[in-house]
Amino acid sequence: MSYAENLWLFFTLLFGIIIVPGMDMVFVLANSLTGGRASGLSATAGIMAGGVLHTLYAALGVSVVLHLVPQLFNVLLVAGALYIGWIGFSLLRSSITIGGIEKAVQLSRWASFRQGALTSLMNPKAYLFMLAVYPQFLKPQFGPIWSQAAVMAVMIALTQLSVYGGLALAAGRGRDLLVGSPGATVAIGRAAGFVLVAVAVFTVWHGWAAVR
Repeated sequence: MSYAENLWLFFTLLFGIIIVPGMDMVFVLANSLTGGRASGLSATAGIMAGGVLHTLYAALGVSVVLHLVPQLFNVLLVAGALYIGWIGFSLLRSSITIGGIEKAVQLSRWASFRQGALTSLMNPKAYLFMLAVYPQFLKPQFGPIWSQAAVMAVMIALTQLSVYGGLALAAGRGRDLLVGSPGATVAIGRAAGFVLVAVAVFTVWHGWAAVR
């Protein structure tokens, strides 16, 4: 697998996770409905900042493993793929719906940014997810780990900006889509589940062959 193919696969997995309706999406919409587009975009920026920090610690963890216990890398790769596959399988069986998105307490732009960052950083599932994902895509044959991580951090931020920022700019329509179209959210969740399962199978198959 080439580096470009590796990045496309990472983007596929990334987009499949971000597009699933969840806490981050609801947080951005609630801030947008209360404080307008600027507040929603500030919340989005906070979530993006949290994503960048998640990238840093995940890349550091992979670097430490490769340096100290390279034999453990295969184990992390397989364990991570199984975890991603389990998330995908759970989404395939789920029926995600959003019961309602009410206006939040109006916050300043800085407060919206800060709360968005804290929401991202205090999510324990995010830490586990990042540690599961990064061993599958940060590979020594593609160059320094830090440069690969930087590229992935930019990809995460831009994807979050596109999805959450787009919802912030169209908050009313975004709320109507999530609340008034439960069938759409169910379809999005199940489609994302299929993507996650497929990516997990593909990465463990190619990744194990590359590092063994």
